[in-house]
Amino acid sequence: MIISNLLFHCVCKNKLRTRLTMKPPVLGRCVLLALCFLHCEVTLSASESVHSSDDVVLLNPPEEPVSGYPLRVLYSCSGPTEVHLEALVSSETHNVVRVFRRRWRCDPGPPHVRALSLDLPDWLVYRSDWRIRRSDWVLSVLLRAWVTGERRSGGYRQSAARALVQLQPLDPFSRPLKDHPLCPSWDVDLLWRIHRDTIPQCPAEEEVSHLLSFVYASTGERFGIVRTLNHYGNKVLEHLRRRSISFPWCVFSTWVFMTRPCRQHFCGLVHHVDDNNNYASPVLFITDAGQIHIQMHGASGQAGAFLSRFRVPQFQWCRIDLELRGQMANITMVCEKEQQQTVQSTAYMFREAFVLDDTVGRFILGGGQFVRGIEGFYGPSAYYRNRLLSVGEVVGLPEPISSVDLTGWYKSCQQFKVDLLEKMTGYSVRNPESCGDIYSSWVSEDWTANAVPQCFHWEAPLPPQRRSAARIAEILTTRNGGRQAELGFVGRALYSLALRRLTRKDGILRGKTVMPLLHQAGCLGDNRALFLSSVLHRTGLGIRTQPDRAVLLSLLAAQQDWRLALLHLGHLHHLGGPGIPADQPLAYAYYANMAVQTSADRQNPSPGQVFVESVLLNNEDALKEQTHENDDLFLWLKFQARNGAVDAQQTVGRMLFWGQQGVSPNMQAAVKYYERGATKHEDPVSMYDYAIVLLKGQGVEQDIPKAVVFLKKAAKQNFVPAINALGWYYEKYEQDYRRAVDQWEQADAMGSSEAAFNLGIMYSQGLYPGKPVDQYKAYTYYLKSAQNGHIDGAIQLAEVWMNGIPGRVSQQPLDAVRWTKWASEQNGYLGGVLRRALEAYLRQDWSAALIYYLTAAEAGFTVAQFNVGYLCEHNFGGLLRPSFMSECMWRYYNLSTQSQNPVPYALIKMGDLVYGGHKLRKRDLSTAAELYKRAALQNDPQGWYNLGLLVQEGMELPGPLLSELGLPETPRNDNYTVLTSLYRRCRDHQEKDSYLPCSLALLNVHLQLLWKLYSATLTLSTVALAIISLLTTLAALGRLRGAVSLGG
Repeated sequence: MIISNLLFHCVCKNKLRTRLTMKPPVLGRCVLLALCFLHCEVTLSASESVHSSDDVVLLNPPEEPVSGYPLRVLYSCSGPTEVHLEALVSSETHNVVRVFRRRWRCDPGPPHVRALSLDLPDWLVYRSDWRIRRSDWVLSVLLRAWVTGERRSGGYRQSAARALVQLQPLDPFSRPLKDHPLCPSWDVDLLWRIHRDTIPQCPAEEEVSHLLSFVYASTGERFGIVRTLNHYGNKVLEHLRRRSISFPWCVFSTWVFMTRPCRQHFCGLVHHVDDNNNYASPVLFITDAGQIHIQMHGASGQAGAFLSRFRVPQFQWCRIDLELRGQMANITMVCEKEQQQTVQSTAYMFREAFVLDDTVGRFILGGGQFVRGIEGFYGPSAYYRNRLLSVGEVVGLPEPISSVDLTGWYKSCQQFKVDLLEKMTGYSVRNPESCGDIYSSWVSEDWTANAVPQCFHWEAPLPPQRRSAARIAEILTTRNGGRQAELGFVGRALYSLALRRLTRKDGILRGKTVMPLLHQAGCLGDNRALFLSSVLHRTGLGIRTQPDRAVLLSLLAAQQDWRLALLHLGHLHHLGGPGIPADQPLAYAYYANMAVQTSADRQNPSPGQVFVESVLLNNEDALKEQTHENDDLFLWLKFQARNGAVDAQQTVGRMLFWGQQGVSPNMQAAVKYYERGATKHEDPVSMYDYAIVLLKGQGVEQDIPKAVVFLKKAAKQNFVPAINALGWYYEKYEQDYRRAVDQWEQADAMGSSEAAFNLGIMYSQGLYPGKPVDQYKAYTYYLKSAQNGHIDGAIQLAEVWMNGIPGRVSQQPLDAVRWTKWASEQNGYLGGVLRRALEAYLRQDWSAALIYYLTAAEAGFTVAQFNVGYLCEHNFGGLLRPSFMSECMWRYYNLSTQSQNPVPYALIKMGDLVYGGHKLRKRDLSTAAELYKRAALQNDPQGWYNLGLLVQEGMELPGPLLSELGLPETPRNDNYTVLTSLYRRCRDHQEKDSYLPCSLALLNVHLQLLWKLYSATLTLSTVALAIISLLTTLAALGRLRGAVSLGG
C-alpha cells in the first residue's frame, strides 16, 4: 500500500480535503492519482532534503518507461549511508509492484554522480509479440531514490533525503516492438503475424445489475423475482468487487407503488439470502407502520438494523435508494405525485463495517420463502455493484412506469367511485316528491317562476358512458328496498351487460361501445372485466390496439390475484415481445403464484372449476365425445352404471366430480356412484375415490375411520393410489412417520408420482425417520414425481431449479418456468373458460366461442391459441374483418407452434402462411420448409407432401434437414431421389386420405423423369395409355386399402 500511503501523506501535508460522492471508476481513479502527484509537485520538488548535507537527485529521469536507460543519480551524505533506487508500478489489479531495485554505499564527502542502467521488464516497455506473451496495462510508474543510514531502520518515508519522479506509461498497443536477438520458428512467426494487429476486446460487463426492468404486480404473497450474480470476467472489475466485500461501496435502487399497507410485521422490498438460507446484507423490508427496515450483517456475524424516519405512502410511485459506504448506510426515498417530488432520507452509522458478497446466495425482489411481498407494484430496480450514484435526483418517471399509467387509473377510478356512491346514496334517501313531481306540477300550471329548484346535485345528468352504471345502481337500490347496494354488485352487473353485448351477433364489431362498461366494472372490482378489456386492447378485436393500456389492465387484474391475468403476464415475460422483455425470473414469479393456486384449487373443488381438456376444433372424434346431462351418451353411461357396470360407474363418477366432457360438476351425485362401486362391487378404483371424499368431506360428511377401511381394502388389491393415501393418513392423522414412509416407499416402487413427492417432502424437512435433511435427495424425488405428472412435484422441482442447490444443482430458470407453466395450466378455472368456449362452439355461438378462446389463448394455453387461429381461419358467421383474420391466423397459429408439442395442423398452416408471405412480411421458403419438416417428423402426410412441392419449385433442401427426416443427402440437381422419397413417405402413411394425392404426385415425378429421358421416342398416345393404366391401378389399390383398414 505504498502508493496509497504516499497519496494520503501528500493530501494531508497540503491540507487537501476532497469529499467524494461517487466512487471513481477505473479512468476516474487514474485521473485522481495523476492530480495528486501533480499537487505533490508543489511541495515535493525533484529533491527534498531533511538534513542539508544529505541529498539525492535524479539528474536525467526518462519521461516514459524505457529499457536499458542510462540513468544518472546525484547523491551526497554526511555519514556512512546507503542510497536506494527503485521503480514501482501500480495497476487496478495490484496496488503496487516493484519492478526495479538498486542500492549502493555512500561515503561522506562531496556529491557523487552514479551512472547505471535502468532495466525495466519487457512487459512494461514493449508491445506483446511472439516472445513477450502479455504486455500489461498500468496506471502509473514511479521512480524514487532515498538515502538512509546504515544503522537506521526504515524506508522511503523515514529517509534522510529522497527524490520522486513519475513516468508516463504508454498503453500496451502504443509501445514499440522489441528487436529480439533470436528468430522465432516459422509456425510461431506465422501465428504472431496473423494476430499482431488484433486488439483484444474485453467482453461487455456492466457494473449495474438490473433486478427488474419492467413492472411486477405483487399480490402480497410469498412470490418474488430471484436473481443471482456471477463473478466478473474482467480482472479489474473482479478485483474491485472482491476488495469491496468487507467495505461495500454500492447502491440498491427500486421503485415501488403500494396500494395497501403491509398486513404483516414485515413485507419484502429487496433482501439477500445466502447459500444456507440465512439473511445476508442487505435486507430491506417495509413495516406495518410504513417505515423501511434496513438490516446489515457485519464481519463478526452479528446483524444490525435501523428504521427510516419516513414512511412509504400509498398510490404514489416512490424510488427507494439504499447507499452503502463501509459502515455508513443512507436510505433515501423520492416520491412522484402530480409532477411534484418529495425527497426524504435517513442515515445510520453501524458499529462495524458490514460484509456484502454479492456472488453468494441470491437477491430477491418482493416476497420470498420467509417474507411476503407488498400489495402493489414493483418498478425498475437495479443494484450498482461497484459505484455510487446521485441519490435523490430523479427527473420524471422512467419507462415503463410512465407508459403504464397506474396513478392516472387509480385517480380516475377513485373519482368514478365517489360519483357513483353519491348517486347511490341519493337513490337510497330520496323522497317521492322529487323532480318527477315538479314536472307534473308544472304541467298542471301549479309551478311558479319564483319556486325554488328541488333537484339535488346527484340528480344531474351523467355522461352517456356512465348512464348504464347509474341505472344498474338505481335498480339494485330499489330491489334492496332503498338500501344502498355494494359497488361489487354493480361491477358484476356491468360485466354481465358488457359480455352480453359483446357476444351478440354483431357485438364484436361494436367493441368500442363495450369498453367503458368493462373499464367501469374493473374499477368496481370485477377482475374478469379488467382481463377481458386487456385482451381486447391487445388483440384489437373490434377496437384499436393499445398495448400500453392492455399491459396496465393486465397488471391491475394480476395484482388482485386473478388467475388468467397471472398466466397472461407469465406467458408474456416467458416469450417476450414488443415492449415486453423476456425475463424468466419474472415469468416464474407469476407462474409460481398460479401453480400454487392450482394445487390449492384442486384440493378444494368448486362449481366454477372444470377439468382442463385439450379439445382441438379440427378433431371431429374429440368433438363427438362431448356430452351433457341430457345427452344420449351420458344417459347411456348412467344406465350402464345403474345396471352394475363398474367401468361405467367409474366414468360417470369422474365426469360428475371433475366436470369432464361437458358434464357440469356435481360432487354429491359423483359420491353416490363412488359409494355404489365401493360397497356393492368392492372395485378398488371406486373404493379409493370414495375413501378420499370421506377423508376430505367433499360431497359427503367426513368419516375418517370409514375412509381408512376402504383404503385398506383397496390397498390389499395392490391399488397404488390407495397405498399412497394410507401413507398420507398415517402421516397426517397419526403422525406415524415410519409407517407413512413404508407405504410411500412401496407405492413409489410401483410408480406412484404422489408417493415420490411425499418422500421428497420428508427428506426436505428432515422428517424421514433416521435420516438427516437431504435437499438433493428431495430434489431427485421431486424430479421423478414431476416427470410422472404430479403438480405439486412440478412446483417443488421448479423451485429447486429456480434457486439451485449450491454445489449440487445449478439454477435453470427456463426449466423452472416451463414446469410451473405446465402446473398452472391444470387449473380448474382455466378449464371452466375452455368449457364455456367449447360449449359456445358446439351451439354455433361464434362470438362467444371466439371471446372465451381468446382469453385462454392470451393466457398462453396452446390449445386455445390453436383454436383461435382455427376460428379466424374459417371466420364462422363472417364476424371478422379480413385484416383481422389474417393477423389473427399469423399470431395464434405462430404462438401454438412455439409450444413443446405443437399441433401438426398448426405447423402446416403456419408454413403455408410463411410460404405465401404477407403485405408486411416477406415470403420465407426456409422457414416454411422447417415448419413442414416439423409436421413430417410428427408423421403428418401433409408435411411430406408440402416438402415435395417446395422441391418441385426448385428449392434445395439443406443437408441437416434431410438428415433429420432420415433421408440421404443427394448430389446437387438430383431432385428425383428426394422427391420420390418424400412422396413415398406421404403415400405409405396410415391415413387413407393421403394415399391418392401422394401417389399421383409420385406418378408425376416418374412421368417427368420418363419424359426427360425418352421424350424423343415416346408418343402422346403411349403416354396417355400409361397414365390411364396407372390411375386405374391406383384407384383399385386405394379401394383395397380402404377395405383392409375397415376390416381391421
